[in-house]
Amino acid sequence: TNVCVADCKFCAFYRRPKHHEGYVLSFEEIGAKIDECKEIGGVQILLQGGHNPYIPFEWYLELMRYIKRHHPIHIHGFSPSEVVFFHERFGIPVPEIVRQLREAGLDSIPGGGGEILVDRIRERVAKKKAQTEEWLGVQEEAHRQGMKTSVTMMYGLGETNEDRIEHLLRIRDVQARTGGFTAFICWPLQPEGTDMADMPKTDAVTYLRTLAMGRIICSNIPNLQSSWVTMGLKVGQVALRFGANDFGSLMMEENVVSAAGTTYRATIAEMERAITDAGYAAKRRRQE
Repeated sequence: TNVCVADCKFCAFYRRPKHHEGYVLSFEEIGAKIDECKEIGGVQILLQGGHNPYIPFEWYLELMRYIKRHHPIHIHGFSPSEVVFFHERFGIPVPEIVRQLREAGLDSIPGGGGEILVDRIRERVAKKKAQTEEWLGVQEEAHRQGMKTSVTMMYGLGETNEDRIEHLLRIRDVQARTGGFTAFICWPLQPEGTDMADMPKTDAVTYLRTLAMGRIICSNIPNLQSSWVTMGLKVGQVALRFGANDFGSLMMEENVVSAAGTTYRATIAEMERAITDAGYAAKRRRQE
């Protein structure tokens, strides 16, 4: 669903409740997308959505069961921000939400909604969404229950270099305690069409430096993903020399970043060519 009450200033994807462009996909529509994915060799779906106050929690659980019953695939879904929203909306403790989602079929949790894990920044750009301790708390709880997760950073929100480093130190500390992060992904704000459209776009050099800092500080996170989706294939390729060892996945459909006007696309062949031209061997990695 794109219906959301978080009102994040950096998002061009969401629509407020009752907006004529708001939607909720049916189970059947989601199932059709999964079948399309599996037909071309896909092994995982990323399932995220807006903070929609009109969807009952049981709907999400039933969706997991429906997928596992009719369209079995690895489900990487429900970011920490969504889990915190479920906790606030339905009054269910976070550990119980994670447990119920996992038992219904959720396999791993994506790091969406991380942005910058410094409350001073989060309160300015996404004050209605999970703050730092809440967001990291969901990650740790998922790890405690045996689930793997990814972790992200979206920079360029007016934060300082110190803020970015604090973010990296916080996630490194969680990883040292739990070992539950499989991958780190960072990318710059895409300001077009958002309430932050006046923010200057950061350049490729800033991206590569940020990525390299992530590899140095978060050396205990095994995979560092190149964000060619926001930066383009050439910068994504160079990123492999700046600490990234993961070129990301082929995406059949992406709705959030593209809503802000960023529309880099690539085929598997183009991605493999970029990897081999950079001097590396292209291999599919497991979910771990």
